[in-house]
This record gives sequence, C-alpha cells and structure tokens, in this order.
Amino acid sequence: MVEVFKTDVDSTASARRITAAIMEAMEGCRANFDLEDCDRILRVCRDSGTVDAEAVIALVRKHDYSAVVLEDIVTQSITS
Repeated sequence: MVEVFKTDVDSTASARRITAAIMEAMEGCRANFDLEDCDRILRVCRDSGTVDAEAVIALVRKHDYSAVVLEDIVTQSITS
C-alpha cells in the first residue's frame, strides 16, 4: 500500500530526517519526498498491510511540519 501526503517540508535535510524517523518507527515502511512538487509530496509505502496515516502525520508534526493525506481522485470517462 502507498499513502501520499501533502506537506510543508521545505528542505532536503528535514526531508531526510523525517524519512529516517518514519522508517525507524514503522517497520516495513519506505518513505520519500518530492520537494519539487508544489505539494511537497511525501510517499510512504508498505509491502504488506496498511500505512498508519495518523502515525505518519504525528511524526511529521514532531519535526515541526504539517502533513495531510492526499485523497485519491478517480476520474471516469463517460462514453456515449
């Protein structure tokens, strides 16, 4: 499973600290940032089971940043 978050993380150093904290605290999770995206995306992946979004948000907050889950947007084309 992959959970995607919008953040306000603004530096590579902070992103590295946060990803390390996530991977240490949440066994089996991998995390990475895309700071070039306008939403400063944080992706957290887990091979089996679900990602605890609230725990991720709490870890980000511990580093004085914010994170919110980006909801899936599914579009369906309407055929005539």
